[in-house]
Amino acid sequence: MSSAAPTRDEALRAIVSATTTAVTDDPAKGHVVFRVNGTGGEGVRTHVRINGHSLLVDEPPALGGEDAAPNPVETALAGLLSCQVVTYRFWAAELGIPLDDITIDVEGDLDVRGFFGADDSVRPGFGEVRVVVTLSGPAGEERYRELAATVDAHCPVLDLFRNPTPVTTTLRVA
Repeated sequence: MSSAAPTRDEALRAIVSATTTAVTDDPAKGHVVFRVNGTGGEGVRTHVRINGHSLLVDEPPALGGEDAAPNPVETALAGLLSCQVVTYRFWAAELGIPLDDITIDVEGDLDVRGFFGADDSVRPGFGEVRVVVTLSGPAGEERYRELAATVDAHCPVLDLFRNPTPVTTTLRVA
């Protein structure tokens, strides 16, 4: 007799439960270090390595690249989008809110005068980022609004965009 494979939501609830128990019992287990490294390539390309995965980053011709891959700010927006998807899936499962599908659109406004040093009063990063989340499923709008509020409170990459994070840069000259 074989048992049926767990559903996606059951598997996610099991992960949330096991992880919550582990980090509650030993808070040190909750501290994780993520690492990414990369090297400059041809032109302004960057070859990024992330936990055994490879990612190419480039710029459009207007910024010195060949548009061979997403640019750095697009990859930042993609990080936000994908973290939102993961966080929606986890919290929908945890809260017992059925979620059939999720589509997210993210866009950010960036004034390149900051990057090019043309105006020191203009920040080089995004001035504003907008996220549009479309959820579908059998739950009512009130439950999905509850889910959205929970996701906003717990999404790690959204937190990076909304709150200052200390960054330390070390320069090594070879």
